Amino acid sequence: MGSEQFYGYRLTGQPSSSSSPNPKTPVSSPLIESLKFEARKSPNCPFSTPFDSETLSSGASPSSLEVCSSLNQSNSIHYMKNALQDIETTLMAPDEEVPWTHEPTGSSMVHNNAVYSPRYGLSGNSNSNSNSNSNLKQLLISCASALAGNKINEFESLVEQARALVSITGDPIQRLGAYMVEGLVARRELSGTNIYRALRCHELEGKDLLAYMHILYDTCPYFKYGYMAANGAIAEACRNEDRIHIVDFQIGQGTQWMTLLQAFAARPGGPPHVRITGIDDPVSKYARGHGLELVGKRLESVSKKFKIPIQFHPLSVYAPFVTKEMLDVGPGEALAVNFPFQLHHMPDESVDVNNPRDELLRMVKSLSPKVVTLVEQESNTNTAAFFPRFLEALDIYSAIFESMDAALARDRKDRINVEQHCLARDIVNVIACEGKERVERHELFRKWRSRLTMAGFTQYPLSSYVNSVIRNLLRYYSQHYTLVEKDGAMFLGWKDRDLMSASAWH
Repeated sequence: MGSEQFYGYRLTGQPSSSSSPNPKTPVSSPLIESLKFEARKSPNCPFSTPFDSETLSSGASPSSLEVCSSLNQSNSIHYMKNALQDIETTLMAPDEEVPWTHEPTGSSMVHNNAVYSPRYGLSGNSNSNSNSNSNLKQLLISCASALAGNKINEFESLVEQARALVSITGDPIQRLGAYMVEGLVARRELSGTNIYRALRCHELEGKDLLAYMHILYDTCPYFKYGYMAANGAIAEACRNEDRIHIVDFQIGQGTQWMTLLQAFAARPGGPPHVRITGIDDPVSKYARGHGLELVGKRLESVSKKFKIPIQFHPLSVYAPFVTKEMLDVGPGEALAVNFPFQLHHMPDESVDVNNPRDELLRMVKSLSPKVVTLVEQESNTNTAAFFPRFLEALDIYSAIFESMDAALARDRKDRINVEQHCLARDIVNVIACEGKERVERHELFRKWRSRLTMAGFTQYPLSSYVNSVIRNLLRYYSQHYTLVEKDGAMFLGWKDRDLMSASAWH
């Protein structure tokens, strides 16, 4: 899951008949039968057109800003902005420690002894709902098992049963199941690659996609957590540097750097000269609604407002093709390299004998960076065979979809659009695609640690101060979010499931 992955799509076919107790829908997915781009209206169809004006209940649809208000989040968003600023300003300050003054009362949200559970179970439901959810989850597993064993008749029968139970407005497992069923059928029809390419080539309007991204950013802590952890490490490593060069391998909107630049501007002794190389593949301009020049204008505005010299170097190129010469690191520059939810898209030795994933890390190490920050989804879907990969995807996305319930009501069009356009595409790719066509290749932190160590890096300790601020930040979302510190990294989780890892290296 990353901001660069947010692509929208509308695929067509006949509306699902899964509301019928004896559905007649053929096992071939309606999403697969036709790649015409039209509207689909069944609430059970996970790839219907975006809801333009109504929620599934009634009333006019609020804007993304109104969503924040309806969630009573204005105060928490203000708090989060201040928290980001406080982290970086404090780390830019003189060496004496400035304590965090907003410690929560009650029990700490950091569970130092938390144990990672490989299987994720839903909780908090009534017994009947819990049994229903468990049955659907087991049915999805049975579908995948039948497909893995090439038991096609059994698979087709099970998929029909599953389609009768899934719904994009239901419980988390029902919503996730809608997309996983589509992924399974796409795999069966060998059409996952075609679907993935179709979704990639037919984008939403930039303004619509941007609105969904902002909703996800505002309502869930995933990206703020990653930004705060990475920025804290960079601020601390570069606190005494006069010339700083940040290489961001997924610049996106440039949002991550706004508070850090403000902190640099307020640094005792005056601001440093900051150069930002923003890398973004040519497709990601759809997410911004514009090319990288838009990011450059934002940074120029920050430069003028806070009186800090900023130079922006845009690179519209796919990460595997970035060379040392393109980065053009100058003498005397303290180099900070940022990998935000991006490295898992790089092919490794299991896909390409040249191993672009490790090759990129070795290239970065040759530049002698002051610090390298890595934020990734904590999931094992890279080299796993189909069935265990399906189980892993079911596990982690069950947690993510449940966490969405803590932020957005089930019948809100905003939640439906966020899940459809920010999550579903990745799910289909993980389940239905193989080889070079499967670009969602997540690894667990221990594997990333092995790769970085082999490339010559050593771990850079994360700031305990940053950890305490993030711990407080999580209070504004849900008590079920956890923060675990282990193996020199920081893990954001939902209940007993780790979702994201953040680490720093040099």
